[in-house]
Amino acid sequence: MLSRTPPRKWSLGSRAFWLRQMRQWHWISAAICLIGMLLFAITGITLNHSSRIESKPVVTTRNAQLPDDLLAQIKSEKGAAKRPLPPALKAWVADKLSVTIGARDAEWSQEIYVSLPRPGGDAWLSIDLDTGDTRYEQTDRGWIAYLNDLHKGRHTGRAWSWFLDIFSAGCIVFCITGLVLLQLMAGQRPSTWPMVGLGLVIPLLLAILFIH
Repeated sequence: MLSRTPPRKWSLGSRAFWLRQMRQWHWISAAICLIGMLLFAITGITLNHSSRIESKPVVTTRNAQLPDDLLAQIKSEKGAAKRPLPPALKAWVADKLSVTIGARDAEWSQEIYVSLPRPGGDAWLSIDLDTGDTRYEQTDRGWIAYLNDLHKGRHTGRAWSWFLDIFSAGCIVFCITGLVLLQLMAGQRPSTWPMVGLGLVIPLLLAILFIH
């Protein structure tokens, strides 16, 4: 009869156990963060050379006239100098100008002014409370500016902010598991720690010598 090889037992304190765990978490975090890391690496280059990358902003303007009955209703309402638009006015803006205001606050004075910043551009809405003249203007600075703003988390909203936090945590897992794998396998690769040291020393020297 052929003898069967007993299954390998992974003890909690064994090197093989930790090597297996680190490899598993390393590839999982790498797979999850791969596209995000590529995005942030590429936009790191575009941000570093943003002054050399030419862009021609495209400005779009839309105009409309607020109905007299809605204008009278809005002028009769009292409230703080900074508050959201009434639901009826939001609905009218969405219908006539195809603009979603959401829960943003507006500045109320002789006119209603709503700032609508967005990744890769800017926008604003203005409503004259005397005449009802309504103007919406949007500036689009292109895809590179859009991706750069995603990198910085500029005007991207709460969902993207959560993504950045979770993505950063995934990158930390990737780096720590990679460091542990280096430690576990350093005996077979004598150049491991000198290379890790270079990764620390080079940016440190650049910061000390050339950043003032």
